[in-house]
Amino acid sequence: MNEVFDPFEELPEFSPALPAFLQEVPPSLRSYGELSFNKRAKRWVIKGEPILCQMAKRLFPGAEGRGRGQLRFPLGRRSAGDLNWLMLRYPMTVRAGDLARWEEALDAARAFALQKERARFAPQAIDPPAAFFKGRLMPFQREGAAYAVNCLRGLLADEMGLGKTVEALAAVAELQGYPLLLVAPPHLIRNWQREIVRFLQNEGEEEPTVHVVKGLKPYALPPAQIYIIHYLLLRGWKKELPQIPFKMVVFDEIQELRRAGTEKYSAASLLADACERVLGLSGTPIYNRGGEIWNVVNILDFHALGDFESFTREWCYGYGNNIVADPALLGQTLREEGLMLRRTKEQVLDQLPPKRRLVQEIDADDESFRALLEPALISLGNLRQAQTAFDRARLEDEICQRVRLATGAAKAPYVAAFVKALLEAGERVLLFAHHHLVMDAYKEALHGFSPRFITGRETTEQKDQSAQAFMEGKTNLCCISMRAAAGLNLQRASCVVFGELDWSPAVHSQAEDRAHRMGQRDSVLCYYLVSSAGSDSQMQEALGLKVSQFVGLMGDAPPSEEEALQMQVEAREHIRRVAEELLGLAEEGNGRGGSPLALPLG
Repeated sequence: MNEVFDPFEELPEFSPALPAFLQEVPPSLRSYGELSFNKRAKRWVIKGEPILCQMAKRLFPGAEGRGRGQLRFPLGRRSAGDLNWLMLRYPMTVRAGDLARWEEALDAARAFALQKERARFAPQAIDPPAAFFKGRLMPFQREGAAYAVNCLRGLLADEMGLGKTVEALAAVAELQGYPLLLVAPPHLIRNWQREIVRFLQNEGEEEPTVHVVKGLKPYALPPAQIYIIHYLLLRGWKKELPQIPFKMVVFDEIQELRRAGTEKYSAASLLADACERVLGLSGTPIYNRGGEIWNVVNILDFHALGDFESFTREWCYGYGNNIVADPALLGQTLREEGLMLRRTKEQVLDQLPPKRRLVQEIDADDESFRALLEPALISLGNLRQAQTAFDRARLEDEICQRVRLATGAAKAPYVAAFVKALLEAGERVLLFAHHHLVMDAYKEALHGFSPRFITGRETTEQKDQSAQAFMEGKTNLCCISMRAAAGLNLQRASCVVFGELDWSPAVHSQAEDRAHRMGQRDSVLCYYLVSSAGSDSQMQEALGLKVSQFVGLMGDAPPSEEEALQMQVEAREHIRRVAEELLGLAEEGNGRGGSPLALPLG
């Protein structure tokens, strides 16, 4: 079993020297001023001679102080280091009542600086203990997990689809970082629950206990190892969460915090400040809009990029400007400071399979689902009275088709939100669905991305124009009917997204191959977006989509006649189950006086 890397434990072969600016200030007969702490403002306050204050304001433009003879520094490890550096040149007297607080702040600053140096010599790749982690990591994922373990505060910014979730969970397993708080967008809560079950375990193969925080009104949280909350609820828990001794906080899609001045941002800032170990995850780090990346980094490590005014003056096009002048240099600085690790698909392409297939569980609109089931009521009522196998099969098909439509439409807003995130990250997406109603929902929700369509509604010329527009880069989104994909060559795509499923593995494989063609060197990422509502669970079972990442079950080779016949038999069995599940749901609803689904059964 690998030992957990403790950044504060002395390493046997490497003991870094304390940086010069954090050395002990030697005794001096001369004091240029007094350093004190303002509890109400949470600021270090300097009151001193003009030469001291003049130099401090020149060196630290972010320090507050308009009047003569005084200025204030914000609380933080970096501020303590800056003040100690200043005191090496201009010794000050620390007010007696604040001496213990100053020594504590300086110790924290020194420990943090030493940790950064030790991290450079820590293991650069880890395999979490099998007793706590059930997955297998690719080499670059082992490096990502090591980064998350070695840094106390950092941004894991691997490109989308490379496995930031599993890297973060591997770090949790290695550190045994419980209690853990996961902060995620609402549509990813279920996926985190699913991935925790898939990858993490306690000794004895028991799953970690998980509690999903509900509602804005705080309540007594039950005992758990992992707590999950979405960003929209943070403001309601602003006072309570920082009081809980979380060993680690993970902000998934941390670009959600790219705008300051909101209750959500304020609550996240207080939470990060109260926890020693903070990890941000984002496949879309923002370099060009300076204010946004400054806000994100400030959550992870307060004033790591200086105060906002000095940051915009030095990194951007002038005071208060929001555009970074040299994004590449900023990215290099973040990496060199240990604040960020980012790998792109091109950098790790030799470690990736030609196709990467992931199942992503998303939400669905229950009210929309129920409303769209109404036309199936007559068929459902007649199903119990069907006299022949033929009639029963016909009614089952009618019900299944209606459930499929209801399923696709109910999750369409969430599919669109997922695809929007991909497009904003610069991905080139093929979005597959089955029903026109679902395509219409995508068209409305994603109209800002100029989607093109290849469905049964377009003429041959219009379909050709859509394909050409996608290949020429006039749009990064092409929406395609599941069974209209034959013959298309859309190799420019980097992602394939299935908003709806089909019963046939070969249909999905053919759709995937619109992006992944013979001789292509790229690794195409294929997302299967599924919901717990409706027909998806049966279609998942029919397709073999039983885990979040799967290989070789999607008809990569043409099925034999015997296999094709068996697939038809299995599909028929699953269609029957869809009808039976809906019938059972209706009977349960009638028995409960209309909940969860009360339908007339004839």
